[in-house]
Amino acid sequence: MKTHLYLLLLAAGISAAPHTSSMAELLKLLEQMCESVTKDLQNLRIETPDNIDDVNCVSTIFEGTEQLKTNPATKKFSVFFQKFERLKQSLTPNLATEGKCDTERRNARIFIQKLMTFIRKASKNAR
Repeated sequence: MKTHLYLLLLAAGISAAPHTSSMAELLKLLEQMCESVTKDLQNLRIETPDNIDDVNCVSTIFEGTEQLKTNPATKKFSVFFQKFERLKQSLTPNLATEGKCDTERRNARIFIQKLMTFIRKASKNAR
């Protein structure tokens, strides 16, 4: 299953290669978001993949990001969501029909940390 995710991210990375610096910027913005809004998002629970390497969980990551986007505490991070939308568009055409994704409703901080891991892996495969 990990091989499938890496191939998916590699394919997305090839199409998004000019945006590699954007990945670093995405991570920086996400770290800032995590630091600044963690208190405001304490009660927010987001479906979070148990295994971030599971290719079946990509849409769950996108759905969780949408949930963050609609939260008033994250409005000042609209630049992150715009940039993430570009990444999402580069990954979406490469997605096959997804299977079952094991998830758990976790707090926003844990979701953001997993999202950072997802973006790091996508940026490594883009190089």
